Amino acid sequence: MTLTLERAPAERRHVGASPWITVAQGAAALAASNGVGRFVYTPILPLMHDQAHLSAAGGANLATANYVGYLVGALTGSFAPRLVRSRPVMRASMIAMAASLALMPLTQDVTLWSGLRLVAGFASALAFVHAVGALLSGLRRSAPHLIGWGFGGIGAGIMLSGLLVLAVRDVATWRTAWWTAAVLTLLLTAASWKLSPPAPPAPHTAAAVKTRIRTRRWFTALALSYTLEGIGYIIAGTFLVASVTQDAPGWVGAGAWVVVGLAAIPGSALWTALARRRSRPTLLASALLLQAAGIALTALVPGSVSALVAAAAFGGTFVGITSLALAVGEHLQVPRAVALLTAGYGTGQIIGPLISRPLLGTGYAGPLLLGSAVLAAATLAAAVLRVRYPHRLGHMTEPSRLERTLPTLAAPWR
Repeated sequence: MTLTLERAPAERRHVGASPWITVAQGAAALAASNGVGRFVYTPILPLMHDQAHLSAAGGANLATANYVGYLVGALTGSFAPRLVRSRPVMRASMIAMAASLALMPLTQDVTLWSGLRLVAGFASALAFVHAVGALLSGLRRSAPHLIGWGFGGIGAGIMLSGLLVLAVRDVATWRTAWWTAAVLTLLLTAASWKLSPPAPPAPHTAAAVKTRIRTRRWFTALALSYTLEGIGYIIAGTFLVASVTQDAPGWVGAGAWVVVGLAAIPGSALWTALARRRSRPTLLASALLLQAAGIALTALVPGSVSALVAAAAFGGTFVGITSLALAVGEHLQVPRAVALLTAGYGTGQIIGPLISRPLLGTGYAGPLLLGSAVLAAATLAAAVLRVRYPHRLGHMTEPSRLERTLPTLAAPWR
């Protein structure tokens, strides 16, 4: 007599598929949705200031519109999780994002630009949540150490967007830059076309419900830290190139953005590898502190060398922070953790340009210092997350009196 064990649907879907295929497809989706679809605006912004006469306040408004769309998309993913697990929705989002890029050069109306950036933000959030879920569910069992390389797709997209602007800035106009970005997004969309959708969540048991209740305080600290990261990083992500361009030749600004992308490609994989030996909350706090220092350097020490060093610090941390934070959220077993954290991140991205706008009158140093201060606060929230963090959540039970009396023995810091 033989027994045949049938694999669960999520497991069957990934049997026989090379983990590197999942990595490549997920990386392409993230490169299109976040690396190019959202962040190509950063290196194009100086061209729009010079050639399309876009004001600094107008540039901040376009950034805010994109972040509002991103927040709405993240909230949609939170309240309609089946939507972001749908492959047709992901494909439609990527095509809509490419279309929004292609339409940017056809007008110089700031209101229409804002509408297009709103669409791009909404579409990128849906594609991001889908791609992250696909990477986590597709690699969790077979190759969890490769998840960081999938997140590196964001860095690849940023690098490509910077190279794109470097290539066209001296031979074409801001319009050509947007059209080239649209073509690049379509090519990356084609590469991610067959990405397997995320697996549906496992049924919740009574034990899982108890576990979720007990992890809320850690998730609250995580959500606060990640929201503050959204505020601080987006200030640098929006104004870094424009700030560098003020004090150096234009190619240095676009080159700094290429450095951001180059550092981001292995950055997430590096932080993921370190997480196999060190506590994720500790690494999260370390990455946030390094990012805060890099952004402050840009504001306090003008020049090409400091700009490139700051760009490397920024690129080497922000994707790693995302992968670490989402991994912690998933570990804490909070329902729809990726969508909820992305929504907080999106809220932070709206707040960032709004609170930095009054400081733009004197240049970009003020906003960048503000972003650095917010990231310092995010570091403190991540440090709170470390306190008695449940590293082995799957084996947790109700703490005994001894564990409550001696917390450092029950759950030591790492």
